Amino acid sequence: MDWFLTLYAAQPFWLWLAVGLVLLGIESMFSTEWLLWPAVAAGITAVISAIAPTGFVVELGLFALFTVVLTLVSKRFIKKVNPDDTPDINDVRLRLVGQKARVVETFVNGRGRVFVSGAEWPAEIDDATPLIGESVVVESAAGPRLKVRLG
Repeated sequence: MDWFLTLYAAQPFWLWLAVGLVLLGIESMFSTEWLLWPAVAAGITAVISAIAPTGFVVELGLFALFTVVLTLVSKRFIKKVNPDDTPDINDVRLRLVGQKARVVETFVNGRGRVFVSGAEWPAEIDDATPLIGESVVVESAAGPRLKVRLG
């Protein structure tokens, strides 16, 4: 731990900049949007530490504060810029909506299993009992279960 404190005492700007770059690198690899604002907050903290070093504890507090503020502001800004924010395009369940499925397990009390897009899914249906092999259409996805209708 002493090596860290010695390095921080000599170059606080570079340490915060390194934290920001590592977070930004991880964000660019995984594209989660969770680490973007902490990376920006680390960059802002780096600039503050270069202009007026305030000590590690204060800078850590500033980093946390900037992370929270930037995250909250970005959520509001994104909603204003893109009010029709659609769900994640990588969500497999949502891509199934509108596709035809084949019943592979008898529906009992409105619940059964269907085969769609190369996989079996638990499904539910209202006011019908389709037979095995019959075709249904996926209406929506709620949790792990697909809502289907005859079609």
